[in-house]
Amino acid sequence: MTRKEFIDSINNHIDVIEKIKLSAHKLHESVNQTYDETLPYGFHLDMVVDSVYKYGHEVCACESDILPLFFGAYYHDSIEDARLTYNDVMEIASQYMNEKQAFMATEIVYALTNDKGRTRAERAGEKYYKGIRETPYAPFAKLADRLANITHSFLHTNESNAHMKTVYGNELPHFLEAIAPQDNTDTRFTLPQTMIDKLHKLTQ
Repeated sequence: MTRKEFIDSINNHIDVIEKIKLSAHKLHESVNQTYDETLPYGFHLDMVVDSVYKYGHEVCACESDILPLFFGAYYHDSIEDARLTYNDVMEIASQYMNEKQAFMATEIVYALTNDKGRTRAERAGEKYYKGIRETPYAPFAKLADRLANITHSFLHTNESNAHMKTVYGNELPHFLEAIAPQDNTDTRFTLPQTMIDKLHKLTQ
């Protein structure tokens, strides 16, 4: 989509997008989840969605994918951190979009949900990344999630952020390779180069 087409499509659905945003914020508030210990978790969700607004036109294939794309970004941590099941997410998504869109949205959320594991490496292993690579818009949503986390960690100073700076910097080459699409002909799987360049600049 062109940038203008994308913005026009967003404006056509802005009321629903706002409802999805409020719903996601309330969900994470209901389980007392915070970001960087002190911030409401909606702060992180909004940072992820900011990348959708800025770069979504580079990956969005059609207007009917607008709502799944935004829902996936707002709800990407809902199974992992807010105690929802796959079916819970599907039920919520179905309140805002048709069955086909709700399925796409739920699949994005499911793909971004870490596997069970004792370590960071076990929770985000090859099976996890394979699921991302094979799910429309999941590579982009994961890239937006990582860009949000890296941006925050590299611009704020505390012990946790200092640790994550090192972790994210060391992981970046493998991370980008792990989520890179196998098929570059389908725009829904592509990774905007501008976002990748930002990640490299932040971690230099």
